[in-house]
Amino acid sequence: MAASSSRVRIGVVGYGHLGQYLVERILRDGATLGLTLVFVWNRNSDKLKGSVPDELILGDLSSFAERQCDVIVEVCHPHIVKEFGLLFLSQAHFMVGSPSALSDPDLNQRLRQAAHHYNKTLYVPSGALWGGQDIQRLNDSGALRALFIRMSKHPSCFRLTGDILSDWTEGEGRRVLYKGSVAELCPLAPNNVNTMAAAAVAAGTLGFTGVQGEIVSDTALSDYHVVEVEVTGPDGFSVHTVRRNPAKLGAVTGSATYNSFWNSLLICKGHGGRVLLC
Repeated sequence: MAASSSRVRIGVVGYGHLGQYLVERILRDGATLGLTLVFVWNRNSDKLKGSVPDELILGDLSSFAERQCDVIVEVCHPHIVKEFGLLFLSQAHFMVGSPSALSDPDLNQRLRQAAHHYNKTLYVPSGALWGGQDIQRLNDSGALRALFIRMSKHPSCFRLTGDILSDWTEGEGRRVLYKGSVAELCPLAPNNVNTMAAAAVAAGTLGFTGVQGEIVSDTALSDYHVVEVEVTGPDGFSVHTVRRNPAKLGAVTGSATYNSFWNSLLICKGHGGRVLLC
Protein backbone atom coordinates (compact mmCIF):
# COMPACT_ATOMS: atom_id res chain seq x y z
CA MET A 1 0.00 0.00 0.00
CA ALA A 2 1.59 3.24 -1.07
CA ALA A 3 1.47 6.32 1.06
CA SER A 4 -1.27 8.73 0.03
CA SER A 5 -3.07 11.83 1.24
CA SER A 6 -6.09 9.65 2.01
CA ARG A 7 -5.08 7.55 4.99
CA VAL A 8 -6.73 4.28 5.89
CA ARG A 9 -8.08 4.56 9.44
CA ILE A 10 -7.56 1.34 11.42
CA GLY A 11 -9.19 0.07 14.61
CA VAL A 12 -7.65 -2.94 16.37
CA VAL A 13 -9.83 -5.19 18.55
CA GLY A 14 -7.71 -7.32 20.86
CA TYR A 15 -4.31 -6.72 22.45
CA GLY A 16 -2.77 -10.13 22.85
CA HIS A 17 0.60 -10.88 21.27
CA LEU A 18 -0.71 -10.44 17.72
CA GLY A 19 -2.68 -7.31 18.55
CA GLN A 20 0.38 -5.77 20.21
CA TYR A 21 2.47 -6.54 17.15
CA LEU A 22 -0.02 -4.91 14.77
CA VAL A 23 -0.45 -1.83 16.97
CA GLU A 24 3.29 -1.35 17.27
CA ARG A 25 3.78 -1.71 13.51
CA ILE A 26 1.03 0.77 12.69
CA LEU A 27 2.35 3.32 15.16
CA ARG A 28 5.90 2.87 13.87
CA ASP A 29 5.41 2.42 10.12
CA GLY A 30 1.82 3.46 9.41
CA ALA A 31 2.52 7.07 8.47
CA THR A 32 4.72 6.10 5.53
CA LEU A 33 2.28 3.39 4.40
CA GLY A 34 -0.92 5.40 4.53
CA LEU A 35 -2.25 3.83 7.75
CA THR A 36 -3.56 5.66 10.82
CA LEU A 37 -4.45 3.95 14.09
CA VAL A 38 -7.67 5.41 15.51
CA PHE A 39 -8.48 3.01 18.34
CA VAL A 40 -7.38 -0.07 20.25
CA TRP A 41 -9.79 -2.10 22.36
CA ASN A 42 -9.04 -4.89 24.78
CA ARG A 43 -11.31 -6.78 27.15
CA ASN A 44 -9.03 -5.67 30.00
CA SER A 45 -8.34 -2.02 29.22
CA ASP A 46 -5.73 -1.82 31.99
CA LYS A 47 -3.41 -3.83 29.73
CA LEU A 48 -3.39 -0.90 27.28
CA LYS A 49 -2.37 1.80 29.74
CA GLY A 50 1.24 2.83 29.37
CA SER A 51 1.55 0.95 26.06
CA VAL A 52 -1.06 2.67 23.90
CA PRO A 53 -1.58 6.45 23.78
CA ASP A 54 -4.55 7.35 25.97
CA GLU A 55 -6.43 8.99 23.11
CA LEU A 56 -6.38 5.71 21.17
CA ILE A 57 -7.80 3.53 23.95
CA LEU A 58 -11.44 2.60 23.34
CA GLY A 59 -13.10 1.74 26.64
CA ASP A 60 -16.47 0.60 25.28
CA LEU A 61 -16.39 -1.43 22.08
CA SER A 62 -20.02 -0.54 21.40
CA SER A 63 -18.89 3.03 20.69
CA PHE A 64 -16.46 2.02 17.93
CA ALA A 65 -18.44 3.88 15.24
CA GLU A 66 -17.48 7.21 16.82
CA ARG A 67 -13.89 6.61 15.67
CA GLN A 68 -14.94 6.45 11.99
CA CYS A 69 -12.75 3.55 10.93
CA ASP A 70 -12.11 2.40 7.39
CA VAL A 71 -10.96 -1.07 8.52
CA ILE A 72 -11.57 -2.89 11.81
CA VAL A 73 -9.12 -5.69 12.62
CA GLU A 74 -10.27 -8.37 15.07
CA VAL A 75 -7.46 -10.34 16.74
CA CYS A 76 -9.33 -11.31 19.87
CA HIS A 77 -11.77 -14.24 19.98
CA PRO A 78 -14.55 -15.75 17.81
CA HIS A 79 -17.11 -14.45 20.32
CA ILE A 80 -16.29 -10.90 19.24
CA VAL A 81 -16.92 -11.82 15.60
CA LYS A 82 -20.30 -13.25 16.56
CA GLU A 83 -21.30 -10.32 18.76
CA PHE A 84 -19.96 -7.38 16.74
CA GLY A 85 -19.22 -8.63 13.22
CA LEU A 86 -22.45 -7.39 11.65
CA LEU A 87 -22.12 -4.03 13.41
CA PHE A 88 -18.52 -3.66 12.25
CA LEU A 89 -19.51 -4.31 8.63
CA SER A 90 -22.25 -1.70 8.83
CA GLN A 91 -19.54 0.92 9.37
CA ALA A 92 -16.24 -0.40 8.00
CA HIS A 93 -14.40 -3.14 6.19
CA PHE A 94 -13.77 -6.01 8.59
CA MET A 95 -10.65 -8.19 8.88
CA VAL A 96 -11.55 -11.37 10.77
CA GLY A 97 -8.52 -12.59 12.68
CA SER A 98 -10.62 -15.42 14.19
CA PRO A 99 -12.17 -16.99 11.08
CA SER A 100 -12.98 -20.13 13.07
CA ALA A 101 -16.14 -18.14 13.92
CA LEU A 102 -17.20 -18.61 10.30
CA SER A 103 -17.67 -22.34 10.92
CA ASP A 104 -21.12 -21.35 12.20
CA PRO A 105 -23.04 -21.48 8.89
CA ASP A 106 -25.69 -18.99 10.02
CA LEU A 107 -23.11 -16.41 11.13
CA ASN A 108 -21.05 -17.02 7.97
CA GLN A 109 -24.08 -16.34 5.77
CA ARG A 110 -25.17 -13.26 7.71
CA LEU A 111 -21.69 -11.71 7.54
CA ARG A 112 -21.51 -12.34 3.80
CA GLN A 113 -24.91 -10.78 3.32
CA ALA A 114 -23.92 -7.78 5.43
CA ALA A 115 -20.75 -7.26 3.38
CA HIS A 116 -22.85 -7.22 0.22
CA HIS A 117 -25.58 -5.03 1.72
CA TYR A 118 -23.21 -2.39 3.08
CA ASN A 119 -20.75 -2.68 0.17
CA LYS A 120 -17.94 -3.60 2.57
CA THR A 121 -15.25 -6.27 2.43
CA LEU A 122 -14.99 -9.18 4.83
CA TYR A 123 -11.26 -9.94 4.89
CA VAL A 124 -9.96 -13.35 5.96
CA PRO A 125 -6.18 -13.28 6.54
CA SER A 126 -4.19 -16.30 5.35
CA GLY A 127 -2.28 -16.45 8.63
CA ALA A 128 -0.18 -19.62 8.70
CA LEU A 129 -1.87 -21.06 5.59
CA TRP A 130 0.63 -21.58 2.78
CA GLY A 131 -0.77 -21.51 -0.77
CA GLY A 132 -4.19 -20.14 0.14
CA GLN A 133 -4.60 -18.20 -3.08
CA ASP A 134 -3.63 -21.29 -5.09
CA ILE A 135 -6.29 -23.31 -3.27
CA GLN A 136 -8.82 -20.57 -3.97
CA ARG A 137 -7.96 -20.49 -7.68
CA LEU A 138 -8.28 -24.29 -7.92
CA ASN A 139 -11.60 -24.07 -6.12
CA ASP A 140 -12.90 -21.27 -8.35
CA SER A 141 -11.99 -23.25 -11.47
CA GLY A 142 -14.10 -26.16 -10.24
CA ALA A 143 -11.08 -28.48 -10.02
CA LEU A 144 -10.69 -28.82 -6.25
CA ARG A 145 -11.60 -32.32 -5.12
CA ALA A 146 -10.34 -32.54 -1.53
CA LEU A 147 -8.38 -30.57 1.08
CA PHE A 148 -6.76 -31.91 4.25
CA ILE A 149 -4.80 -29.92 6.84
CA ARG A 150 -2.82 -31.23 9.79
CA MET A 151 -1.60 -28.87 12.51
CA SER A 152 0.97 -30.24 14.98
CA LYS A 153 2.09 -28.31 18.05
CA HIS A 154 3.57 -28.77 21.47
CA PRO A 155 0.66 -29.47 23.88
CA SER A 156 1.33 -26.21 25.75
CA CYS A 157 0.40 -24.32 22.56
CA PHE A 158 -3.16 -25.64 22.37
CA ARG A 159 -6.17 -23.83 23.83
CA LEU A 160 -8.92 -26.43 23.66
CA THR A 161 -12.43 -26.53 25.03
CA GLY A 162 -13.07 -29.36 27.49
CA ASP A 163 -10.38 -31.54 29.02
CA ILE A 164 -9.18 -33.37 25.92
CA LEU A 165 -5.53 -32.49 26.62
CA SER A 166 -5.58 -31.96 30.37
CA ASP A 167 -3.51 -35.07 31.09
CA TRP A 168 -0.49 -34.45 28.83
CA THR A 169 3.01 -35.05 30.20
CA GLU A 170 6.35 -33.84 28.89
CA GLY A 171 8.06 -36.50 26.80
CA GLU A 172 4.91 -38.41 25.85
CA GLY A 173 5.50 -37.75 22.15
CA ARG A 174 2.81 -37.59 19.49
CA ARG A 175 -0.94 -37.78 20.14
CA VAL A 176 -3.73 -37.23 17.58
CA LEU A 177 -6.36 -35.11 19.31
CA TYR A 178 -8.94 -34.89 16.54
CA LYS A 179 -9.42 -35.88 12.91
CA GLY A 180 -12.52 -34.96 10.94
CA SER A 181 -14.36 -32.02 9.43
CA VAL A 182 -13.09 -28.52 10.13
CA ALA A 183 -16.70 -27.53 10.92
CA GLU A 184 -16.62 -29.77 13.99
CA LEU A 185 -13.02 -28.94 14.88
CA CYS A 186 -13.40 -25.14 15.06
CA PRO A 187 -15.58 -25.12 18.22
CA LEU A 188 -13.14 -27.56 19.85
CA ALA A 189 -10.06 -25.43 19.21
CA PRO A 190 -11.31 -21.93 18.27
CA ASN A 191 -7.97 -20.21 18.93
CA ASN A 192 -5.76 -22.84 17.30
CA VAL A 193 -7.32 -23.68 13.94
CA ASN A 194 -7.83 -20.31 12.26
CA THR A 195 -5.43 -21.55 9.56
CA MET A 196 -7.86 -24.36 8.81
CA ALA A 197 -10.76 -21.91 8.82
CA ALA A 198 -8.96 -19.71 6.28
CA ALA A 199 -8.46 -22.82 4.12
CA ALA A 200 -12.18 -23.62 4.35
CA VAL A 201 -12.97 -20.10 3.14
CA ALA A 202 -10.55 -20.54 0.21
CA ALA A 203 -12.09 -23.94 -0.59
CA GLY A 204 -15.61 -22.57 -0.80
CA THR A 205 -17.08 -25.51 -2.74
CA LEU A 206 -15.99 -27.89 0.02
CA GLY A 207 -16.69 -25.47 2.87
CA PHE A 208 -16.07 -26.09 6.54
CA THR A 209 -17.83 -29.45 6.43
CA GLY A 210 -15.96 -30.75 3.40
CA VAL A 211 -12.44 -29.64 4.40
CA GLN A 212 -10.83 -32.24 6.66
CA GLY A 213 -8.49 -31.36 9.52
CA GLU A 214 -6.33 -33.02 12.13
CA ILE A 215 -4.68 -31.57 15.23
CA VAL A 216 -1.73 -33.33 16.79
CA SER A 217 -0.06 -32.78 20.15
CA ASP A 218 3.66 -33.51 19.97
CA THR A 219 6.03 -32.82 22.86
CA ALA A 220 8.98 -32.95 20.43
CA LEU A 221 7.82 -29.68 18.83
CA SER A 222 9.37 -27.30 21.35
CA ASP A 223 10.60 -24.76 18.77
CA TYR A 224 7.97 -24.58 16.04
CA HIS A 225 4.48 -25.47 14.84
CA VAL A 226 3.99 -27.66 11.77
CA VAL A 227 1.20 -27.10 9.23
CA GLU A 228 0.75 -29.72 6.50
CA VAL A 229 -1.63 -29.13 3.61
CA GLU A 230 -2.71 -31.79 1.12
CA VAL A 231 -4.64 -30.54 -1.91
CA THR A 232 -6.28 -32.94 -4.36
CA GLY A 233 -7.44 -32.05 -7.85
CA PRO A 234 -8.57 -34.03 -10.90
CA ASP A 235 -6.71 -36.80 -12.76
CA GLY A 236 -4.29 -37.59 -9.94
CA PHE A 237 -3.21 -33.97 -9.36
CA SER A 238 -2.07 -33.31 -5.77
CA VAL A 239 0.10 -30.91 -3.77
CA HIS A 240 1.55 -31.56 -0.31
CA THR A 241 3.19 -28.69 1.59
CA VAL A 242 4.84 -28.69 5.00
CA ARG A 243 5.34 -25.36 6.83
CA ARG A 244 7.41 -25.05 9.99
CA ASN A 245 6.51 -21.91 11.88
CA PRO A 246 8.93 -20.94 14.69
CA ALA A 247 7.11 -20.68 18.01
CA LYS A 248 7.96 -20.56 21.70
CA LEU A 249 6.50 -23.02 24.18
CA GLY A 250 2.96 -22.01 25.03
CA ALA A 251 2.57 -19.74 22.00
CA VAL A 252 -0.76 -20.10 20.21
CA THR A 253 0.56 -18.20 17.18
CA GLY A 254 3.87 -18.89 15.44
CA SER A 255 6.20 -15.93 14.91
CA ALA A 256 6.03 -15.97 11.10
CA THR A 257 2.25 -15.55 11.28
CA TYR A 258 2.65 -12.04 12.71
CA ASN A 259 4.25 -10.76 9.52
CA SER A 260 1.66 -12.62 7.46
CA PHE A 261 -1.10 -10.70 9.27
CA TRP A 262 0.73 -7.45 8.71
CA ASN A 263 0.99 -8.13 4.97
CA SER A 264 -2.71 -8.96 4.91
CA LEU A 265 -3.51 -5.65 6.58
CA LEU A 266 -1.55 -3.74 3.96
CA ILE A 267 -3.95 -4.83 1.22
CA CYS A 268 -7.14 -3.97 3.15
CA LYS A 269 -8.16 -1.07 0.96
CA GLY A 270 -11.76 -2.19 0.51
CA HIS A 271 -13.18 -3.93 -2.53
CA GLY A 272 -16.85 -3.69 -1.64
CA GLY A 273 -19.47 -6.36 -1.10
CA ARG A 274 -17.26 -9.44 -1.02
CA VAL A 275 -15.26 -11.92 1.04
CA LEU A 276 -11.53 -11.81 0.32
CA LEU A 277 -8.75 -14.15 1.46
CA CYS A 278 -5.72 -11.95 1.98
